[in-house]
Amino acid sequence: MSKKLDLKLVLIIGAGIVAVILLCVFGVQSSQNKAFVLEEQVNTAQSDIKVQEKRRVDLVYNLADCVKQYDKHEAETLTAIVDGRGTTGDVENVAMAITAVSEAYPELKSDENYKQLMNELSITENLIAEYRSNYNKQIKEYNRYIRKFPTRIFLDMLGYETQNYTYLDYNAPADAPQDLFGE
Repeated sequence: MSKKLDLKLVLIIGAGIVAVILLCVFGVQSSQNKAFVLEEQVNTAQSDIKVQEKRRVDLVYNLADCVKQYDKHEAETLTAIVDGRGTTGDVENVAMAITAVSEAYPELKSDENYKQLMNELSITENLIAEYRSNYNKQIKEYNRYIRKFPTRIFLDMLGYETQNYTYLDYNAPADAPQDLFGE
């Protein structure tokens, strides 16, 4: 009977040791999996910022070119109308020129283009600010997680380190538009 009891005791102790080892392995893996998820959220948030900064540069240049071209067209059209008025005393020719221009170009108001440009810039800047805030929140969550006990013991051994916040310097391109309508 004593051998049977000893065998049961050895099996129970062995099962207990295996269970503790499995719990440790699964605990470490669970901590590492959560760290992976949080790290990916940080990387995604950082990528979102870069996407919006690229959008800003592309958008600003394209909209600025569009507004410049429209302004140039409007100026040429208005100059042609003024010249037409000045060279002929015939009111009928001026009225006909204005009618022709208004038919070809029904509305000569570049202020709508400026409003659209400013609106798009405002939206883009707000998105960038929002994505920067999200990035800092993701870093805060990640850092908070990897500093917690006992998680930090395992993650330190696996090489996880806290990440730094980026408050103001987001490596925005140096060629970001400044003087949009200067010649």
